Amino acid sequence: MKKLKLEELERDTVDSYKLKDKLPLVVVLDNVRSAMNVGSIFRTSDAFLVEKICLCGITATPPNREITKTAIGATESVEWEYFDVTAKALEALKSGGYQLIGVEQTDSSVMLYDFSTKPEGKYALVLGNEVEGVDEELLPMLDACIEIPQEGTKHSLNVSVCAGIVIYHFYQGLK
Repeated sequence: MKKLKLEELERDTVDSYKLKDKLPLVVVLDNVRSAMNVGSIFRTSDAFLVEKICLCGITATPPNREITKTAIGATESVEWEYFDVTAKALEALKSGGYQLIGVEQTDSSVMLYDFSTKPEGKYALVLGNEVEGVDEELLPMLDACIEIPQEGTKHSLNVSVCAGIVIYHFYQGLK
């Protein structure tokens, strides 16, 4: 066994990646404070063919040194759009036929392993602020909330880790 060198991985160029069909999946970041988390989510979105990221409110936007540090170029391959208010992004996505799925612990959340995607579905995952989560005022706009099951003593995961788990789940269901 040997580790593969970068050139042996045969990865797409940014131009060839942009030509690929993307999943009908948009990631909405609702007031995410850490630019490093944003960069990490860009990188994960690149890996799993996410259609677009909506950066909302105080969420940092490229170009940004901390985003660049963790995204390692994914801001060039993944489409993104900025909205000053998250509700505007959700309204636009809803009118575009996306099902709005909050990633949040609520009294009606469905466990991630119980949430099935539909092949013809279009989804927007709404991830919230590192401290407050998804803004409570947005909950009535959502079609559903999903929750990642956890067994430990902590009640939450880092938003970029959470994004990775949920994006991969949708990737498996939509690919």
